Amino acid sequence: MRSLLYLFTALGVIALAAWAYRENHLTQSAMNERSALEREISNLEGSLRIQRAEWAYLNRPDRLRELVDINFERLKLVPITAMHFGEIGQIAYPMPQFGADLGETIEVFGAIETLSETLEEQLP
Repeated sequence: MRSLLYLFTALGVIALAAWAYRENHLTQSAMNERSALEREISNLEGSLRIQRAEWAYLNRPDRLRELVDINFERLKLVPITAMHFGEIGQIAYPMPQFGADLGETIEVFGAIETLSETLEEQLP
């Protein structure tokens, strides 16, 4: 009976050791993956900083002004002034597609009376 207890205890210790080894291996693998991802993020952030600096360099107003001057014949670009904007009254709104007079009867599924006719009938 005692030897059976020793055997189960030894098997339990071996099983726990295998479980601990497996968990240790999975933890180290996850830590290595995290380190690799952190390195990749760091590299991408550095690349992004370089691209932002290059974008700022390429979009300098003096450089863009020179490009406009060089390509004026082809592009015909001019600076925007207040004269390039219109007023609200100059906007052409589309005309409604229903009848010309809003007081006329519109046929839908029969005759619909105008609002003025309906009010005249309701008033004493």
